[in-house]
Amino acid sequence: MADELKEVSAARFFYENRDLAGFSTPARSMFTAVRELVENAFDAAESAGILPDVNVQVTSLPVPEGSVPMCELTVEDNGCGVNEKLVPAAFGQILVSSKYKRRQMRGVFGMGGKMAILYSQITTHHPAKIWTSTGKKVTHYFEILIDIDTNTPVVLKHKRLPNPERKKGTKVSIILSGVFSKATPKILEYFKRTAMVAPYANITYTTPDGEQYLFKRAVDQVPKTPVETTPHPHGVDLELLDKAIENSSETSLVGFLTENFDRVGKGTANKFLEFAGIPKNKRPKKLSRDERVTIMHKMHEFKFLPPTGDCLSPIGEAVFRAGIQKELEPEFITVQQRRPSAYGGHPFIIEVAVAYGGKIQPKERFLVYRFANRIPLLYDPGSDVIVKIVRLFNWRQYCVEPNTPLAVFVHLCSTKIPYKTVGKEYIAERFEIEKEIMNGLHVVARELRQFLSKKIKREHAEQRREVYSKYLSKINEFASSVIKREPADLEPVLNKVLKYKEVEQDAQTSSN
Repeated sequence: MADELKEVSAARFFYENRDLAGFSTPARSMFTAVRELVENAFDAAESAGILPDVNVQVTSLPVPEGSVPMCELTVEDNGCGVNEKLVPAAFGQILVSSKYKRRQMRGVFGMGGKMAILYSQITTHHPAKIWTSTGKKVTHYFEILIDIDTNTPVVLKHKRLPNPERKKGTKVSIILSGVFSKATPKILEYFKRTAMVAPYANITYTTPDGEQYLFKRAVDQVPKTPVETTPHPHGVDLELLDKAIENSSETSLVGFLTENFDRVGKGTANKFLEFAGIPKNKRPKKLSRDERVTIMHKMHEFKFLPPTGDCLSPIGEAVFRAGIQKELEPEFITVQQRRPSAYGGHPFIIEVAVAYGGKIQPKERFLVYRFANRIPLLYDPGSDVIVKIVRLFNWRQYCVEPNTPLAVFVHLCSTKIPYKTVGKEYIAERFEIEKEIMNGLHVVARELRQFLSKKIKREHAEQRREVYSKYLSKINEFASSVIKREPADLEPVLNKVLKYKEVEQDAQTSSN
């Protein structure tokens, strides 16, 4: 049996298990390819502090009769571009990026765009075409395939093209097999939701039929770039601790802890070492295996300060509100950004919003919009912790009945999103995350209840006005005919009666 064991490259593994990365059915594969390339385009612009302009075009290609239809997908951005020496590895090798850093990024493994290229290659055997420039006088053009068995890039062509205007950015073009129209509804919904959480971007989407969809920029504010941070002690395992000790040049445990872990100062380090029963002056590299295991376990028990939010880049209440307003034009919006929290040592921030009316259609189960690190999540909602919490929430307590035109938005940003699959479509249950979502829902639901209560009160006032106006006008006419005088002006009387009723209702509400 041992003689049959062999090493499998990362490209070969994902080639044989592409369903894990979201490349299952043809329609879902096309949607995933669009999403992954668009995410890379956003990252390229935002990392450089540039307002993103993303152009997505799908073109039908002529094929012989009886053959599988093919489409060309092209995604172009105005981001920072890619250095020519890094292009082969960046586009032609699975799992080579630097996305294992403790910093919020859209991607998790740095493999999404390469999986799209790999899927294109195995369905059509066409190379990926890449144009990229970092702002110099030359644009580099590549045609690249991936060697699946060795997980290495195969550069078929490399040209240097003139770039007199010194434009920055990258354009990627791949050819996919299948009918793109089946994926169009999901792709349009993806762009609509992306425009909600990234209203600072211009997005242009052109379908195979030549129809063009424009999602115009609503704000001119790029989110702050998250900074890289050190691991929090609550998320440390033995492998991470060993690696930190191996790479450290500190000669004392106090210096080692303050240098390598988030929210650990000298005072905290001294208290922790006393709590763990480890000598403070011991050299980190002299720690025994048992002492390292003790430090790891004690780190999980000690009450360190929660992680900072510097490594996170939330949407922001004003930007989130502008994005929702732009796409749905609701009658009411409220947004709440929670304070930074942590699960397993990983910092995260929850942002919650509710919107009422406008383009939102009333449904028995109102819409739930899920986002993770500004990525819209469209598939497998029933398995997602966000949907679970929203459905468990007692909405009736806040004047929300079924068929209310309501939409709920939840955004989770973190250095590590706890996805259940590599395909990044639904979030796993974590107690800390569930608690923050629930607390955020309570805040926005209270504001929604105030709005709905006032709305109901106004509607009742209008109904009362109609009733009073109807009967008082008849009494007024009869009285004026009896005393033979002109009918009195009823407007002051109606206003006085209705004002008295409103004051009475407000007093009753306050006492309750």
